[in-house]
Amino acid sequence: MKKEKNARLITFALSWVGRKNLKVLKKASKDCKKTEEATLRGILEYAKNSEWGKAHNFAKILEATTPEDLFKRWQENVPPQSYEDLRPFVERHKNGEENILFPGKPMMYATTSGTTSAPKWIPITDAYYNNIFSKMSKLWLYTFIMQRPKTFWGKCVSIVGKDVESHAPDGTVCGSVSGVTQRDCPEFIKGLYSAPSAVFYIDDYKARNYALMRTGIEQNVSLFITANPSTAIELQRTVDENLDEMIKDIENGTLSDKFTIGEEQRSALCAKYKPNPKRAAELRSLKEKYGRILPKHYWPDLQILNTWHCGNTHVYTEKIGDWYPEQTCCPEFGYFASECRAGLVMNGKNDTVLFPHMHYFEFVDFDDMENPNPKFLQTSELQKGKKYLIYITTYGGLYRYNMNDLVEVTGFYGTIPTIQFLQKVNGIVSMTGEKISERQFTEAVSEAEKETGLKTRFYVSFADINESRYHYYYDFMDENTTQEQAENFTKVVDATLKKLNVEYTAKRDSFRVKDGVTHILKANAFEDFKAASIAKGMARDGQFKMNLLMQDDKRHAMFKELVK
Repeated sequence: MKKEKNARLITFALSWVGRKNLKVLKKASKDCKKTEEATLRGILEYAKNSEWGKAHNFAKILEATTPEDLFKRWQENVPPQSYEDLRPFVERHKNGEENILFPGKPMMYATTSGTTSAPKWIPITDAYYNNIFSKMSKLWLYTFIMQRPKTFWGKCVSIVGKDVESHAPDGTVCGSVSGVTQRDCPEFIKGLYSAPSAVFYIDDYKARNYALMRTGIEQNVSLFITANPSTAIELQRTVDENLDEMIKDIENGTLSDKFTIGEEQRSALCAKYKPNPKRAAELRSLKEKYGRILPKHYWPDLQILNTWHCGNTHVYTEKIGDWYPEQTCCPEFGYFASECRAGLVMNGKNDTVLFPHMHYFEFVDFDDMENPNPKFLQTSELQKGKKYLIYITTYGGLYRYNMNDLVEVTGFYGTIPTIQFLQKVNGIVSMTGEKISERQFTEAVSEAEKETGLKTRFYVSFADINESRYHYYYDFMDENTTQEQAENFTKVVDATLKKLNVEYTAKRDSFRVKDGVTHILKANAFEDFKAASIAKGMARDGQFKMNLLMQDDKRHAMFKELVK
């Protein structure tokens, strides 16, 4: 009865704060144009006295008397930005300077992969974290209760990053926003998590996954949150391979010494354990009955599995199949990046409702993306069924920032568009969040040529979402290059990509991106491919061009025919 009472109190508290933020969203949805105008004015007012705001005439833009004039002045004074445009200003903040992109300094930074060798340090300001991210998180949790009222009656397995990963030169923390959110949440919420945050400081991914599932499988879990469905697959694989060891640990209240776990992390975890022979017996019984036990067996009360379904990730969710209980609701995680949580999935659908009352958005029609001077559209101008490139302006110092994402408008929440993420654009490939740019790939091949002494005439790589790995195709100058030499070449490419891309490193280390496959092409394979492409009407001779990093099954199949 005590547990049920606590569950009801937690549900009441989350519902109360959630409804407050839902009311604000519904008000914003009545007039999207008015809402986005107010948001842009708010950001301009917030940053107008910063160095960046003064240089780009924020105060002058604010003198506009109509929405149309405001948007026009904004576009005239502030050019579209990439992270590389903003990097010098972020670096100044990192080195201790204040009032550069925004008032004061960031409270922290979040890192994500950049298009160059250096990762992106995304500033997280107090204004963004406390007034935007925190409020959205409260509404996000409430959306679960709206779908499954007993979501918080059990424990929560939530995959987050480290709250502290490193520090800027001035000492400011760099870490995971999700990790900080978990760290700073109220005590009554912390009690819902199945494992202490120390588990995410275990460096070895096999050990981390074991600790997560050894802890989680013992408990009654009602909520499972992981952005990448590939993580759910890896965690289940951990159960498949280590169930007997987990049962022994649960029975004895221990944590297996077969895994490399730091003393600090091991102590934090073991402090939570007690011998539990009853649960161990239940798991043995489930194994005897079903052979392979799945979440529907060990978490029969699971209410919500929150993960991505958009873009390429559906391949992973399809592999999950019927692993979960019938009552489990599987809402889309939503359009969410380190730079910006653009909105939330509402009403149980898989579409992200944009939050124009928290961020200012602009869009370029997909058909206009190659135009050197494209027309920028407001959120209120979008049309259902059309595809757009998305640009964001936030309280975190990102102004007209190109997200390099293609989205599709699927409908409307009041007057606010709902979107689905389709894919990365402009030479970036991402199967499970690794976001490799073509520039990083070519730099990695160049490094491999230096280290191995092997020179290439041509090379190309394809992401295979079904296998969750990259296939590498090389046409080497030395036609006597052996398969072993080529595979060593790929090892250098892989190692270099890890150095260049923090997210690729994480996905490789956690086995979400598997070992690459190496192929040696016939001599002059590129010429053969070009001829075949022109013959099939895929390209014109005078306009022929191709990316060297792709996720394209049709072209991939053509290169498979060009292997020695």
